[in-house]
Amino acid sequence: MSPSPPAGPRTLVAGIGNVFLGDDGFGVETARRLAGRRLPGHVEVVDIGVRGVHLAYQLLDGYDTLVLVDATARGQAPGTLYVIEHQEGGGDRDGPAPGAPVLDGHRMTPDTVLALLGTLCAGTGGEPPRRVLVVGCEPASVEERMGLSAPVADAVPRAVRLIEELLPDAEPAGSAPRAAAGGDPDMRRDT
Repeated sequence: MSPSPPAGPRTLVAGIGNVFLGDDGFGVETARRLAGRRLPGHVEVVDIGVRGVHLAYQLLDGYDTLVLVDATARGQAPGTLYVIEHQEGGGDRDGPAPGAPVLDGHRMTPDTVLALLGTLCAGTGGEPPRRVLVVGCEPASVEERMGLSAPVADAVPRAVRLIEELLPDAEPAGSAPRAAAGGDPDMRRDT
């Protein structure tokens, strides 16, 4: 018998990416560092890596908020952080190519995962998260290699602090409150 989930709103922080593709490992490394921090009991941090199907099934456990952490190329300087509020049906410019299999575990974008989750919820009576945020970092290189580039590695601690600030009822350990959206020149908030 597994323990019952905590009562009240639950948050899942999911690190996404492939550690064998340089800066694509940003989400995985950020999740690893965040998992070592003191977080509220209703927050769970997982390393999803490239297993998008597993993420969809885990979300069936019922979460109010989902925070996806991933390398996100949007044309800014490497190491720039983004907070993107996912809009249902908003489309994904980096979605699967036409004719690509829908359940390709290595190409499941957030939109694809959430679409699969919607289908699974419809079949099980579950509810998808009400709020989905993407904390992204502009990569310098996603070429085949291990390790993050210097600007992306430098962004990891900033991303950890940013995620702590985004979590409901979370107080980042040992840091003062951060300025709103314009407070960090290397952070952008998008919807």
